[in-house]
Amino acid sequence: MKRTFLSAAAAAVLAAAGAFMLCASAAEKITFDFDNDGRLSVYDLILARQNGESAEDLRLLSDFLLGKDPDFPEETTEPTTPPDVVIDESCILEPKGTVHTGDGTYYGGGYEGGCAMLDPVDPRYYVVAMNLADYNGSQLAGAYIEVTGELGTINMLVTDLLPEGKKGDLDLNVDAFPLIAPAIKGRVPVSWKIIPLDTAENAPVCYKYKEGTTQYWCGVQVRNHRYPITKLEYLDSNGVFQEIGRRDYNYFESDKMGAGPFTFRITDIYGQVIVDEDIPLSTDDTEIIQGHVQFPE
Repeated sequence: MKRTFLSAAAAAVLAAAGAFMLCASAAEKITFDFDNDGRLSVYDLILARQNGESAEDLRLLSDFLLGKDPDFPEETTEPTTPPDVVIDESCILEPKGTVHTGDGTYYGGGYEGGCAMLDPVDPRYYVVAMNLADYNGSQLAGAYIEVTGELGTINMLVTDLLPEGKKGDLDLNVDAFPLIAPAIKGRVPVSWKIIPLDTAENAPVCYKYKEGTTQYWCGVQVRNHRYPITKLEYLDSNGVFQEIGRRDYNYFESDKMGAGPFTFRITDIYGQVIVDEDIPLSTDDTEIIQGHVQFPE
């Protein structure tokens, strides 16, 4: 199934919205073709919202996309295909492949009780704690990174925090450190960069709800994301995406989301945006809810 990508608050009509060709006379009369592609689609509604068009114009266009307005042109049989990647430039943390440098140390934690709250962590991963500056309020929680030292390179999952570390520093699990440097050294120069999470290659993102979640208060965590997450939004009853506040312990929390099911819009640190629909609310904090989409490479 083709992955779905979207960049603004028009997902309320996405399921019903195809593309609608405009004849020459209609194009002169109707001014809603904001992307100038000769057709009306949900992306014109996105641009209309961003351009601050009137509520009446938004209603007319929304009604047309939902097939409610007989005064608009007939629907064609071939809908447009959404663009493969939509980028929110305001959310870009760094270019892909950026290399960071710092000191590497080692400790015995990371698999249980880490600050990223990713328990249970798959023991097949090497795990690592990250300095406060790069962790950035849990923005790099769950990041998959390639770490290089004098003896070699290994892939590691960020599951914990290194509060005393300076920018660039990592605290590797004790089993991982000897693979990049002699353990006797204790502290060594390392370099690292973010890479795609391997389990995301053939599986969608998923969600875990926090203990105590109800329709009146919700804590939700995004997992199995190809790249780290910078923003999570939900579609409210007015068809507008609302950003959900994030805690340092890697849960997004809100008392306004309601009972679900939810349409989530997720943005990664490279500004890539995906929209995931029909995600149910769960009060079982051990359940992993499968999503339907994944970030591109």
